[in-house]
Amino acid sequence: MIKAILRKIIPEYYIKQLMNFKILSSTYGQYKSIKKWESIDGEGNKIPWYTYPTIEYLNNINFKDKRILEYGSGNSSAYWAERSLDVISVEHDEEWYLKVKGSFESNQRLLLKKNDETYERIDELGSDVKFDVIIIDGIRRIECSKNICKYLNKESESGYMVILDNSDWYKNTAQYLRNELDLIEIDFHGFGPINNYTWTTSIFLSRNFKFKPINDLQPSFSNAAIIQSAD
Repeated sequence: MIKAILRKIIPEYYIKQLMNFKILSSTYGQYKSIKKWESIDGEGNKIPWYTYPTIEYLNNINFKDKRILEYGSGNSSAYWAERSLDVISVEHDEEWYLKVKGSFESNQRLLLKKNDETYERIDELGSDVKFDVIIIDGIRRIECSKNICKYLNKESESGYMVILDNSDWYKNTAQYLRNELDLIEIDFHGFGPINNYTWTTSIFLSRNFKFKPINDLQPSFSNAAIIQSAD
């Protein structure tokens, strides 16, 4: 009844615009993330500070048997710990390190590094430690990209993945991953938590990449999709 009355008063295009705003602010949780200044979704769950299209893509992939290396730490660390075999995060800010470490799970480890060439090196873990997913989302991003080759799990038959956040700001880093490591680049532009602007998170895939989707179903429906089957 109310909707019918509103449609007579408010133009259809304006109603659609309001619905779009509601989807971004409520369904995706951007309003809550801005208010709390924390990277969370509409239900208050911790999520990475990536663009929403990136997160929706990652939500559809099965990472249960994957090892994760993350340059940078925060709510993304909790997100990856919930979905993967284990996570090692690298952090340079001691104050943030102490804050984040207090909420770590048993499959998480946080390394405190200096803001120098030791940041991108994790040789203390041993030469046999390899990762299926490496996230570059901290400081020294070009240096990290030039150092990760020896940490990637190149023996895996399902390949590997590298994630570079704010890739639109780090074009040289993206170019290195694309050209020097011969990775396939997929750019996910859009809004994300907290910020009032769009940006780009890029996912780089090895040529033999074949991580399985959850429930062997891909693509999944996005947060505000019309649920239907057309074929």
